Amino acid sequence: MYRVGQEETAELTKVVQSGDLFKINGGVQESAQVERKLRDILDTKHAIFMTSGQAALTCALVAMGIGPGDQVIVPAYTYISTAMAVVAAGAIPVIAEVDDTLTLSPADFEKKITEHTKAVIPVHIQGFPCDMDAITAIADRHGILVLEDACQADGGSYHGRRLGTIGKAGALSFNFFKIVSCGEGGALLTDDDTLFERALIYHDSSAVAFFGDQMAGFSEEGFCGDEYRSNELCAAMLNAQLDRLDGILTDLRRNKKYMADALDGLCRPIPSHDIDGDCGTTLALRFDSEESARRFATADGVYGVLPIDTGRHIYTHWTPILEMRGALHPLMDPFKMEANRDILPQYRADMCPETLDLLARTVYIAVDPNADTAALDRRLAALKAALA
Repeated sequence: MYRVGQEETAELTKVVQSGDLFKINGGVQESAQVERKLRDILDTKHAIFMTSGQAALTCALVAMGIGPGDQVIVPAYTYISTAMAVVAAGAIPVIAEVDDTLTLSPADFEKKITEHTKAVIPVHIQGFPCDMDAITAIADRHGILVLEDACQADGGSYHGRRLGTIGKAGALSFNFFKIVSCGEGGALLTDDDTLFERALIYHDSSAVAFFGDQMAGFSEEGFCGDEYRSNELCAAMLNAQLDRLDGILTDLRRNKKYMADALDGLCRPIPSHDIDGDCGTTLALRFDSEESARRFATADGVYGVLPIDTGRHIYTHWTPILEMRGALHPLMDPFKMEANRDILPQYRADMCPETLDLLARTVYIAVDPNADTAALDRRLAALKAALA
C-alpha cells in the first residue's frame, strides 16, 4: 500500500457507526459507490466489486461460458491465480511465452492456439501494458475471447484506454500489495450486458436474487454459483483509495521517468508497449547474463530483485498446475474430466525457455511515489555506482 491516512479512517468510521456492514443496505452504500467510481474512473459500463482478483477472473471465465472441453492461454509469467482461475472454471490452462516486455508474446499466443482455445488472458504484470493491439487482432481472427488480468495494473493504460477495459472483460486486484488497496479485494470490469449479468449471479448466487433489486431487468436467469461478495468495510477503505489512484499513478510515473532519464546510457531498460500508460511501479533493467544481473541486484544500496526469484509468479512454481492436481475430489478435477482428456498439454519445467531467460536477466527496482528529488538522487547514486 503506497498511501493511507485520515480519509480511510473517516470512511471506515462512517460505516462502523452506521452499522450497515452488509453490501446491500439503505445507508452508506459504500460498495455501490465503489462500483460507480470504478465505472467513472475507468470508463467502463459495468463493474462488480468482489473479494479478490482471482474471484474476478473466475467469474469472468464462467460468464464467458468457458468450461470443460475448453483451453485458455495464459502467460508463463503471472501469479498462479491466473491459471488457477482457468481450472476453477473447469477448463485447461495452456502456457505461452512472454516477450521482451515480460508480457504475453503475441507470436507464441498465436502458436499455442488450437481448435479448443476459447479465451486468452493477457496479464499486465507489474503494471507493464501488454501489446493489446496485436493480441486482440489475433483473438478476433480466431474467434477467441480476451480477458485482461490487470490485477497488478490498477488504473494503467494502453494507448489511452484503461487496462482491464479493452478485452471482453477485465479483472483488478486491491490486495495489500497493489497500487490501491482495501486489504483484499477485486473487481470485474466489462461493457457486455450478458457477461455482467452472469458474473453478478455467479459471484453471489446465494444472495443476489434476495437482497435489493440487483437482478431487476436481467435477461439471465439465476443459477448456482459461488460466494465472492465483499462488504462495506472493504468498500469504505477502497472508496478513499480510489480517490488517490490517479495521483499515485502520476507520482509513480514521474519518479520512474526521473530515474530512467538519470540512468540513460548507463543501462538497458526493458522495452514497453506503452511507456506513458505503464503504471510506473517498477524500473526494470535488462542485462546480458544472469550473473551480471545478480551482481548488480546485490550491490550496496541497489535492493534489486530478479523476477526469476519471485516464486509462484513463474510457471515452473505452479506445482498444482504442472502436476495436474486441479481439485481435491477427482470427479471435480478438470485435469481428470472426460471432456478434457484429449486437450491436456504436456507441461514441462523447460517448456518456456525464452521466458526463463528473460526473467533471469532482468532486475526490478521498485519505484517510490512518495520519494522527493533528494531521495531519488541518493538512490540513483547507488544504482550508478553499481553500474560503473
